[in-house]
Amino acid sequence: MAEEEEKKKKKKHKHKEKHSTDPHFKPSADVKGLRFGGQFIVKSFTVRQAPPPELLRLLDIPPPCVVAGQRGRPPFSSTVTFVPTNFTILAHHAWHTLTLGLGTKTSKAVVFVFESESARAAVDRLWPRTIALGDVNRRLIRGLAGCEMARFKFRKGCLTFYVYAVRRLGTSGFACSDDLRRILEAVVAVKDFLDHTAMLALPSQPSIAFPSQLEMPAH
Repeated sequence: MAEEEEKKKKKKHKHKEKHSTDPHFKPSADVKGLRFGGQFIVKSFTVRQAPPPELLRLLDIPPPCVVAGQRGRPPFSSTVTFVPTNFTILAHHAWHTLTLGLGTKTSKAVVFVFESESARAAVDRLWPRTIALGDVNRRLIRGLAGCEMARFKFRKGCLTFYVYAVRRLGTSGFACSDDLRRILEAVVAVKDFLDHTAMLALPSQPSIAFPSQLEMPAH
């Protein structure tokens, strides 16, 4: 009986030791997902995938300098970003009005930073371009079987950022730590986002509404 108890303790210790190399990372099944509180209607609101240039605009990060004759690595090519759709922006405003100010006005943006561009490309082919917020935990976060994540959450006015660093289970370190560091620093530094209607009315303020296509420079 004592031997069996000792074996259980050793097994438990080994299991803890396996995931203790970096206390910030947890298996995808255990990491915290998006939180909604009692605002269940928000789960039906949608977010859409945004290309890296939109992430630069969202976080007020200047675009990288392009040296003539050289092709550098695209900015944040290891990331997949989901931002509120126009429907979500309008729905939040309507819900806040209908509930006489009791409904939340806070939207959510989700940024996944993968350990490599190939890892990002593998899931990008499978993930939907638009998804309901209520499905993000089940389909995206829990769906990354065999991975572990570090979760960061920032409330910036009417927009809450969830940033997830994603790596294979048991991997030490994080290969795209520069991308992760730049994103975290930018989220901390960016000014709070205003009420959605005020954001649209004041072009000098950060906005979470983007054109469907980015303008391309004329040749």
